[in-house]
Amino acid sequence: MATAMVRALVHGTCVALGDRAALLRGAPGAGKSDLALRFLALPNEGELRPLLVADDQVQVDGKGKILTVSAPATLAGLIEVRGLGIVEMPSIAAARLVLVCDLVAADQVPRMPPDPWDRMALAGVDVPLLHLSPFEASAPLKLKMALLRAPEQ
Repeated sequence: MATAMVRALVHGTCVALGDRAALLRGAPGAGKSDLALRFLALPNEGELRPLLVADDQVQVDGKGKILTVSAPATLAGLIEVRGLGIVEMPSIAAARLVLVCDLVAADQVPRMPPDPWDRMALAGVDVPLLHLSPFEASAPLKLKMALLRAPEQ
């Protein structure tokens, strides 16, 4: 019997490193777009190019144990840069979601992630969940490292 696809539209910003994507979640003004912009400024490393998937709204499609993320057509390739407005950025049409990052205050980030990592259900699939403080200078590098280390579904 074929596995049905589950689709969800979620509020957040999504970035990818190669084909591995992270969904950044948080309240308005929490730093989602700001962290994404700084992540996108990281240097390319061959196939590991930081790219925008979606800003503000992210379409999540779950089938089996795989989550695919993309931007709604009207938002593809666009990001809100506070003070500058909506700007175009290099983007990827779709990527495999391997991580959800909830953006929180620095004192709410544990020194060590739980072992195994926390998980949450999204579009019918469990995905690793981390907490990040978005305005730390090291946040874009931490996001990159988390994308590379996120456990597979």
